[in-house]
Amino acid sequence: MDFRTDLAVERREICENRNTENVTSETYSRGNVKITRIEIQNEAGAEELGKPKGKYITAEIPEFSHDSELLDERLEVLTELIRELLPTPCGNVLVAGLGNDNITPDALGPKTARGIFATRHIDKKLANELGFPDLREVSSVTFGVLGQTGLETAESIRGIVNTVYPSAVITVDALAARSLSRLGNTIQLTDTGITPGSGVGNHRARIDRETLGVPVIAIGVPTVVDAVTMIRDFTEDAECGSISADARNMMVTPREIDTLIHRAARFLSLSLNCALQPQIEPEILLNIV
Repeated sequence: MDFRTDLAVERREICENRNTENVTSETYSRGNVKITRIEIQNEAGAEELGKPKGKYITAEIPEFSHDSELLDERLEVLTELIRELLPTPCGNVLVAGLGNDNITPDALGPKTARGIFATRHIDKKLANELGFPDLREVSSVTFGVLGQTGLETAESIRGIVNTVYPSAVITVDALAARSLSRLGNTIQLTDTGITPGSGVGNHRARIDRETLGVPVIAIGVPTVVDAVTMIRDFTEDAECGSISADARNMMVTPREIDTLIHRAARFLSLSLNCALQPQIEPEILLNIV
C-alpha cells in the first residue's frame, strides 16, 4: 500500500527494497540536527520515488512544540542549508507563504511570510544610513487558497515574478507525512519547487522553475498525517483493510498544533531572514519575527 507523504526521505524509505540506484542518499548529524541529503539524479529516479528530479534536504530537530529556543545550533544549520540552495549570484528574493490561515495545520506558510524582513522598499541611500550597505532586496507575500480567491497560487506568484523579477522564489508550506514521528520535528528543503496540496490529495498547479522561469526553493514542515497511517501504526492491521472509505480520506494533526505552527513559523522566518541578510546579527532579526 502507498501512503500520502510530501517527504522525499519517506519516499526513499518506502522504496528501500526497490532499485534506487538513480537516487543518492547521505545522512549525518550536526549537534542535535540530523540531516539527510537525497538527490534524484534523473527521470528514472524521479519515477522510482514519485518526486521531481533535484535535491532534497531533510533536517530532523527537537520538536517545535517542546522547544521555544530560537538562537541555537538549529538556526545556524538551517540558515546554511537555505543559503546552499540559493542561486549564485543571488539578487532580490521573493518569499511566498502558501496555505490557508484559517485552518491551523495549513497556516505555516502565511505565518512564516509575515515574519520575513521585507526590504525591497528600502533604497540604497537609506540602507547605507542604517549601516547595511549590502541589504538584499526581499519581498514577502501570502495568498489564500483557490476556494477563497478563485486564483491558483501559481498564477498569483507568476504575476508577481513578472513584475519584480526576483533571482529566486522561496515558498513555505505545511506538508503531509507518512509517519507520526515526523510531525513537528522535520524540515524539508528542496530546489525542485512544490505542488501545493499534493500531500493531502488536493493537487494544485505546480510552482517550479519551469512554470515561473526562476529557481524555486520549497521549504516545509509536516503538520498532518493521514488516518490510515495512524491506524496502521497503532494496530496490527498493516494493510488497514477494515478501514472505511470515509476514514481513508481523513487527515490527523497533533493536539498541540497551535504551538507547533507558532514556533515553527517563527523559526523558519528567522532562519530565512538570517540566510537572506547575513550582515545582520540574528539577535536583531529576532525582533522582527
